[in-house]
Amino acid sequence: MALISAKSILENARDGHYGVPAININNLEWTKLTLEVAQEKNSPILLAVSEGAVKYMGGFNVVTQMVKALVEDLKITVPVALHLDHGSFEGSKKAIDAGFTSVMFDGSAFPLEENLAKTREIVELAHSKGISVEAEVGSIGGEEDGIVGEGELADPNECRQLAETGIDFLAAGIGNIHGVYPENWLGLNFERLGEVQAAANGLPLVLHGGTGIPADQVLRAIDLGVSKINVNTELQLAFAKGTRSYIEAGKDLAGKGFDPRKLLSEGTEEAKKVVRDKIDMFGSSNKA
Repeated sequence: MALISAKSILENARDGHYGVPAININNLEWTKLTLEVAQEKNSPILLAVSEGAVKYMGGFNVVTQMVKALVEDLKITVPVALHLDHGSFEGSKKAIDAGFTSVMFDGSAFPLEENLAKTREIVELAHSKGISVEAEVGSIGGEEDGIVGEGELADPNECRQLAETGIDFLAAGIGNIHGVYPENWLGLNFERLGEVQAAANGLPLVLHGGTGIPADQVLRAIDLGVSKINVNTELQLAFAKGTRSYIEAGKDLAGKGFDPRKLLSEGTEEAKKVVRDKIDMFGSSNKA
């Protein structure tokens, strides 16, 4: 199946009250394992790529061609969208030109009016090519930002204004943060989520920082309109754990255990378990 826009994937999820994982891919191994698990679970999937990961992998065109080739050669038949995560204004344009099928323009660091204007421009460009657009209002906190207790809560009025730019799905802070959640985290704010849902006039909503949120809170968020849940840190931790176990067991010193295909095998299997778990938790299994 050819790569598709994320719009229909997430609208189906919203209407069906399930969530679709947006798995950050950082290399060929992560891309391949995510596609394989999505196919195994018969789940739609979003492959999310940060601009840092794009640079690491060699560029926007490299990522697009790698993903397209894997989809073809692995005979992937489930719906797949290639999505730019937290894209800059220029980065979003480059992703659109390179064949990404979905972009997140993150203008949350700009004053609201500038964010709205730039978002409208990205929407016009993306939609002219059948590409879906995610945007963010306010900001999603992160451990590196010194967030404790509670992440930022989005302003519903600002959410309404951003939704009116014509975006396809909206990211808004409801107490979630990026990275590992601190022990004193207060949890998701469902009252604010309800206000955001009303303000966004039915747009599918996005939950960033999906690692570490208790399953019951994730499921309640999905029931209130969250259709896309981003997962990255948990995969990184699992991949590192499996790779560390392989090396600490001395397997890299036995025979040709140093071969990178073997060296990364246990990390890959651990990451696969996380993707399977998220698909099951979010309810997207057999929704392709």
